[in-house]
Amino acid sequence: MTQTSLHRRALLAAAGLAFPALALAQTIVPPPAPAPNQAGPFRFKGWRGQDTEAERGFFEVPEDRRDPKSRKIRLSYVRFASTAAEPGPPIIYLAGGPGGTATRALSGPRFPIMMALRESADVIAFDQRGTGLSNPIPERPASTRPPPVLTQEGLTAYQREELQSAWADWTRAGVAMSGYNTEQNADDIDDLRRHLGAEKIDLWGISYGTHLALSVLKRHGDRVSRVALASLEGQDQTVKRPAAIDAFLRQVDGLLAADPAIRRAIPDLPALMRRVHSRLDATPLTLPTTLNGAPGELKLGGFALQLMAGALIANPQTLVMLPGLYLALDAGMTEVLTPFAGEFANSLGIAGMPEAMDLASGISPARLALVQREAKTAVLGLALNFPVPQLLGVIPGIDLGEAFRAPLVIDHPALLIAGTLDGRTPMSEQDEVAAQFRRKARVTVENAGHNVFEAHPDVQGLMVRFFRGEPVGDTRLSLPPPTFKLG
Repeated sequence: MTQTSLHRRALLAAAGLAFPALALAQTIVPPPAPAPNQAGPFRFKGWRGQDTEAERGFFEVPEDRRDPKSRKIRLSYVRFASTAAEPGPPIIYLAGGPGGTATRALSGPRFPIMMALRESADVIAFDQRGTGLSNPIPERPASTRPPPVLTQEGLTAYQREELQSAWADWTRAGVAMSGYNTEQNADDIDDLRRHLGAEKIDLWGISYGTHLALSVLKRHGDRVSRVALASLEGQDQTVKRPAAIDAFLRQVDGLLAADPAIRRAIPDLPALMRRVHSRLDATPLTLPTTLNGAPGELKLGGFALQLMAGALIANPQTLVMLPGLYLALDAGMTEVLTPFAGEFANSLGIAGMPEAMDLASGISPARLALVQREAKTAVLGLALNFPVPQLLGVIPGIDLGEAFRAPLVIDHPALLIAGTLDGRTPMSEQDEVAAQFRRKARVTVENAGHNVFEAHPDVQGLMVRFFRGEPVGDTRLSLPPPTFKLG
């Protein structure tokens, strides 16, 4: 296992702490390679063999602005020059996660959107602090500790010890880990604006990128013109409500009813999932895998399956696998998990930036009490949000507090995009965030998932019109419903 595995929530833009292959197997491509540490022009390698002229740049910021002794860190971005005669404010892309890499995301299926947006303004792929070429956190060697049984208790205890150890190692190495939070990340965006020489900027973000955008609006809103945001995550939504995920699974169960054969095989999907989780909690199964480059094994409790399901429900492309996997496991066919052995091993890794960001954003006491109450009976419990709230308090003093999590009233023009089959940021949670925007157009894509920007071809055109300043009204687009297969 490595300590640089991607974070569980970064799956929405570049992968997750666990199960990156499940969540974005179709979209991951290598980041741009030429002269990565040199500023200046280069050919950016895009989606499906396309490439384009681009310019790599760097600027420096304090690692922790609250500490005058903090070191300076170098942050990286790639600029795609506008083709417009009179470009608008630069459009800064904010990747999800936390832990997603903007340059990687825009070299995937969002590359055509980026190219189209150049008709309006420069597009900036900004690698946030702790990601991509903006990552000054040293890589740690793989842990030699024996892996825990992958129950919530076992994995939580393991991760708490690993994060404490990693935090201490990084601090001794001179890394100001307390600087890795969304407020400092938002201040980096304003420093980038100044570095670019722009009076104002536009924001384009997804998932955690929307969480970051809200902080930019709160701290530097007078320097932002307009925002296009998808798969919204609010200031106090780092931890999603288990009841919202239960409602989503009932929605999926309703889709299964459209196929009589599947309905006969699975009369009640949530009940099937609960049964499999309970069985593994009572008797964890052993799964051969590779640990530290050598043959090993993991013991999986029900929590491990809940983690896997939390990744699968992000997008329809992987959601369709869920019923068949659970039906096979219910029949004792545990070999269906063999292709995912490496993903379970990846759940043991600590990356640094993602954990620090999530723990700093935290959760309000009232929401935590609600989440814990709902989790007691929810199908996925607290697995969707791991490692929060499980790791709360492991690093004292980093929570940003209630002022950070407080909602705001937003008057900026906003294009808000959502998919009805998004199991990571459910529509009910997104509706709460959308209510903060006074001047918004909502684009709802029926049967799209979390990666909604590239899900429907009409989204690109709506975004181009929006960033040009043309009127865009509430829009409902539709995709065919997913086709579930049991074999």
